[in-house]
Amino acid sequence: MNITYKDAVKVLEAAVAKANALNIPVSISIVDNGGHLVSFARLDSVYGVVDFAMKKARTAAMFGVDSDVMGIIIADAELHAQGMTNANGGLLTIAGGVVIKNKEGKTIGAIGSSGGTPEQDREVAMAGVAAIA
Repeated sequence: MNITYKDAVKVLEAAVAKANALNIPVSISIVDNGGHLVSFARLDSVYGVVDFAMKKARTAAMFGVDSDVMGIIIADAELHAQGMTNANGGLLTIAGGVVIKNKEGKTIGAIGSSGGTPEQDREVAMAGVAAIA
């Protein structure tokens, strides 16, 4: 099962509200289980973080764990870490990519936020996830 557009919009709106409350210009990406874009917002953020938001969300969706957790996992991979981060058009293994689950606990997609500190990006993403939890 994948995230619906209706739920993706709820996630996006909650994440945007959190970013506005923190007064940070982020980009926020919502993807389905396959890492395909479902909804997106760019809150006056710089161009480079658009790609970062996408990569964080795709990393979480692809591996089924938050992007910063994947960073910890591949840190121990030594020689294989570079290949993993360059897979599928590039992944990003810092905070801000969070898995989205439905009420039954099944993964349905992921959210990526970029433009603040790693902690702020994670906070924005978690606010989005909480909207449909």
